[in-house]
Amino acid sequence: MLPVSFSQVQAAALALAPHVHRTPLGASRTLSERLGTRVSLKLEVFQKTGSFKPRGAFCQLLNLTPEERRRGVVGVSGGNYAQGLAYAGRELGVPVRILVPEGTPAHYLSATRGYGAEVEIVPGIARAFARAEEYAGQGRTALHPFDDQWMMAGNGTLGLEVVEDAPDTSDVFVSIGGGGLMAGVATAVKGLLPQARIWGVETLGCHAMRLALDAGRPVEMQPSSIAKTLAAPWVSEGTLAAAREHLEEVVVVPDAAAVEALVLILERAKILTEPAASCTLAAAEVVRKRLGSHVVLILCGGNASLADVAAWRERFGV
Repeated sequence: MLPVSFSQVQAAALALAPHVHRTPLGASRTLSERLGTRVSLKLEVFQKTGSFKPRGAFCQLLNLTPEERRRGVVGVSGGNYAQGLAYAGRELGVPVRILVPEGTPAHYLSATRGYGAEVEIVPGIARAFARAEEYAGQGRTALHPFDDQWMMAGNGTLGLEVVEDAPDTSDVFVSIGGGGLMAGVATAVKGLLPQARIWGVETLGCHAMRLALDAGRPVEMQPSSIAKTLAAPWVSEGTLAAAREHLEEVVVVPDAAAVEALVLILERAKILTEPAASCTLAAAEVVRKRLGSHVVLILCGGNASLADVAAWRERFGV
């Protein structure tokens, strides 16, 4: 059974309209020439908090009861979901506690606290999920960063915007962490353009979906890629089902290729992305001979610091 329906995505679009930006879709002549076909960039880097995550987080909170909102929520994140949920909670008046694993970059912690959330650092992502269940037992609602139908429905609104702006879309490249973005976007795009191809993208070391597809079931892994916002240690049965149903292929690219793509996008399109977003360009390069007439690369987030970029360039010689 698929984890989210097209009708849920449509309903989410109406509910989210007052709360999130409708981000632009911009053409790129440089990338079009590079890939040999028309290329557009879905600029979700300009979403509130710098990533797509508020879409799903607002949708989750809007579907809670008034009593659940009053008691507050707890979420697990080492990246963009922390900021997205914190921001949505502040805007809707819902108390938010975020559990983050040790090693989470300082600028993520600072931004999350800046949106008003309580931040608790725990030793590892597995412990963070266990701690969330403890808080749920105390009355808070535990919200999942990707395995949640409302999260997926909210994320899917991004896909509706892509098709509205580019009804001739032939290929969409979307990053996969736990799969919540992919599931929502694929449901939306396929609901309007059944012939469009959806390409899932992972970085090597954060390739839980590729492992799950190969094994026929979710497989736990220890994330090691620099693409920290893709660092889900597993995918869910629901997002795996969505991948089987909707994806043309899952393309796994090395960190170095994601950084090279990040630098190219920054220098030529003047847009700062994360490796978790720029990897879509790296993946499109891999399958360039198979691309259709209008390729959309979803740039899902841009929460990288200049220090990060400098360190990645030095590490990979880009």
